[in-house]
Amino acid sequence: MRRAVVALGTAAVALLAASCSSGPLAAPAPTTARVPPTTTTAPEQAGWTTLSRDARGIAIDLRTLTEADGTVMTAVRFLADHVTYDLHIGSQDPPTGAAAIGPNSGPAVSAAEQPDVLACFNGGFKAKDRPGGVVTWGQVLEPVVPGFASFVTDAAGNGSVGVWGQGVPSPRDPVLNVRQNLAPLITQGRVSPNVNNLAAWGYALGGSPRVPRSALGQDATGDLVYVAGMAAVPADLADALVTAGAVTGMQLDINPYTIQMDTAATPGGPLVAQVPGQQRPADQCQVGWTRDFVVVLAKPSAKVTVTATRG
Repeated sequence: MRRAVVALGTAAVALLAASCSSGPLAAPAPTTARVPPTTTTAPEQAGWTTLSRDARGIAIDLRTLTEADGTVMTAVRFLADHVTYDLHIGSQDPPTGAAAIGPNSGPAVSAAEQPDVLACFNGGFKAKDRPGGVVTWGQVLEPVVPGFASFVTDAAGNGSVGVWGQGVPSPRDPVLNVRQNLAPLITQGRVSPNVNNLAAWGYALGGSPRVPRSALGQDATGDLVYVAGMAAVPADLADALVTAGAVTGMQLDINPYTIQMDTAATPGGPLVAQVPGQQRPADQCQVGWTRDFVVVLAKPSAKVTVTATRG
């Protein structure tokens, strides 16, 4: 289905790029391609624990980080040559207007996606909070904002995180889906100088600076990293992303009832919650949700296949 809309994605990037302005220093486009592994038994990296495997090895791994202020953060890494991404639009938010939402973009995991699902995680703020643009399959639900942090996917499902108008979108990877959420948290390896201005990162319920928070980043090899903590400040998110290797990053949603990161051990397996204390059930994306979310799928070339042989 993705291949059938490459032309749509190409047209969409032309439309979207026309609405953005280049920054004074254009950041290099995030790298999404990696050399496929040559072994099916890739070892775990120090500090990372395997969560998901496909036929070629580790697809998703996890690391628990303790910040200097004592905050415990969960980091989940998606290996770029093993996964693709689908951005799903919630049943209530963001508003869809007259846009036609495709079967793999609706408020629940589709039957076509289910055999390949490896993970699911929350999206960003509600549209009423003006966090930036949302684009689904080339259709603009909320206008993209130059200079805002952006999670984008192309027609093949490859995902990247960058700053709109500064390396994103990339002419090499026509944009199909976009999810923006505020100014960037990390740009070219540098944490935002505004990281300690709590008001810049959304309203915290109850007035406490320490609330559930989540973020998404990308490392130098193209892997995406999701981080979350159930009692964190924005600086905790930034520190966790940098420690996990991210060179660019964005905050996602905050506050209780929104944070979720769920993974399956193998494609299509049962999802298990990975953020200690998260209130969303592990099967929320499969049951359906009012809010937008991202589904992580096993890449076609990395699916588990079994071939029967006869002697």
